[in-house]
Amino acid sequence: MISLHAAVVYLIATAAIGCVLARPRGLPEAVWAVAGAAALVCGGLLGWHDALQGVAKATDVCLFLSGMMILSELARREGVFDWCAALAVKGARGSPARLFWLIYAVGVVVTVFLSNDATAVVMTPAVLAAARTARVRNALPYLLACALVANAASFVLPISNPANLVLFAGRMPALGDWLRLFALPSLLSIMATGGALYGITRGELAGPRLQEGATPRLTGTGRLALWGIGLSAAGLLIASALGKPLGMPTLVMALVALGLAGIRDRRALWEVPRGVPWSVLPLVAGLFVVVEGVEKAGGLAACERALAALARLPGWQGSLAGACGVTALSNVVNNLPSGLLAGNALAHTMVPNALRDALLIGVDLGPNLSVTGSLATLLWLIVLRREGERVSAWEFLKIGAVVMPAALLPAVLVSVLQHMTR
Repeated sequence: MISLHAAVVYLIATAAIGCVLARPRGLPEAVWAVAGAAALVCGGLLGWHDALQGVAKATDVCLFLSGMMILSELARREGVFDWCAALAVKGARGSPARLFWLIYAVGVVVTVFLSNDATAVVMTPAVLAAARTARVRNALPYLLACALVANAASFVLPISNPANLVLFAGRMPALGDWLRLFALPSLLSIMATGGALYGITRGELAGPRLQEGATPRLTGTGRLALWGIGLSAAGLLIASALGKPLGMPTLVMALVALGLAGIRDRRALWEVPRGVPWSVLPLVAGLFVVVEGVEKAGGLAACERALAALARLPGWQGSLAGACGVTALSNVVNNLPSGLLAGNALAHTMVPNALRDALLIGVDLGPNLSVTGSLATLLWLIVLRREGERVSAWEFLKIGAVVMPAALLPAVLVSVLQHMTR
């Protein structure tokens, strides 16, 4: 039986995360995350020291997101998205289906080398611009491709998802070991997700030929933004290979790109920061503090007991149950809090490597079930709202209920099989 203290903490955490996902009165997600964190601290349920510890844990993720958002806004301001959109439509040669697969393939590359959050922030405006340029009958299949590939390809590399950093914390495998563990499950995840989504939306992709517009000229500052994105990808790979935190290199690259753009056009120095959705940062920090409160109230101990029970199950059963369990948790409370809980529990519990890897797949791929599943999907929704577009939770769930299991099951089973054959 849980104590009154723990019950109140769980109630506040549930209410805060629920409001983040439901956005009552249309208030930004960050308002509710910060309110939940403040309620825990001001109510004496979480000490200031513990709250600051939670914020400290969010630092690397926030630095990473800051850099990506600066690069994205710089690219948007300089017309990079419109330029990319025109190239994509031209490459599709009038075929809606070819445009779908082109967008999906680019999404894989962006996710692998820049993270799933970058795919949501950087690619979504470009995809929407491409759909508008081509005057497609329905932009939803292309927007869903952008959202779903962001999670499906998010465990190819450690840098492909901030949740990977959270789950493995200081126990991140070397890059070569990571590829050996996750290359094949990731490939299956990418193929199954793309195939399932295409099968569901095929009717919408059989519309009339796309219209091609003139390809806009990319400015010198736009080329700088592209170079900044490319250098960020290179820096992230180097930092990952060296086992270093990824947040600061990303932010430094973004600030360098912004500084160079400012030399050419001084207005960029204040217009770009003004256009960045900075509310994402208190959202992340607030969620980390709320999770810290849940952990201190016994949530961490409960996760450790659950992991110990899963570790006693026969190999594939424990791994599959673990992946499904963390998938369910991620779609209820978002994969960043669930990944943080699972990662801290793994640090104190001995489990088979197959179970650990299945948990990672569940944290990364499982959120494709619903719009509440991952930070990347929330960012995707924020970008869509900014562009005047809406995708309902029900529309997403109908697709995710088919696409996510079709990818999760083979990815987990292949991962388990790899461990059994070693």
